Amino acid sequence: MRKKILALAMTLAISSVIFIACSDSTASENKRIAMTNEEKIQRGAYLVNSIGCDDCHSPKKVTAAGFEIIPELRLSGYHAPATAIKPTMEAVNQGWLLFGSDLTTAVGPWGQSFAANLTSDGTGIGNWKEEQFIKALREGKYKGLDNTRPLLPPMPWFVYKNLTDDDLKSIFAFLKSTKPVKNVVPAPKPFNKLK
Repeated sequence: MRKKILALAMTLAISSVIFIACSDSTASENKRIAMTNEEKIQRGAYLVNSIGCDDCHSPKKVTAAGFEIIPELRLSGYHAPATAIKPTMEAVNQGWLLFGSDLTTAVGPWGQSFAANLTSDGTGIGNWKEEQFIKALREGKYKGLDNTRPLLPPMPWFVYKNLTDDDLKSIFAFLKSTKPVKNVVPAPKPFNKLK
């Protein structure tokens, strides 16, 4: 009987130690130190540079070495060309997706979409609240507002929705720190208006 009581006491003691150790590690994970705004901006810059925001949202020129971002237009979205180029709808009807020459516009079965201005200008996200930005990337809502159209392809919001709140807040802080570029991006065109 004594051996059973001793074994039970040892089991309870070991279980208590394991429980406390797990609780302490969880508690320490939850007690993260809040980032300063400068740290958010730095983290946001890292994320924007690594997850491909420039691929679609920054106008580019084509050089012998490939695409080169136009620095003064970085993250300002689609800029209307001097002469509008009409996409070849035959290719889209055959299942192809088309991109404009600087990758800031795309055509597919949804119609034609244009990359948004992400700079801190009022024509970009300059007037947005952090909550709008998070809603846009978590729920795929245009301008992060309820009762608006969905974000259109090729915007991969369904991938970015998996970023942490801290990551999304950091990206927003970085974008709000960018040089404002005035650029009103046109509304998307439905497929039936492209023919």
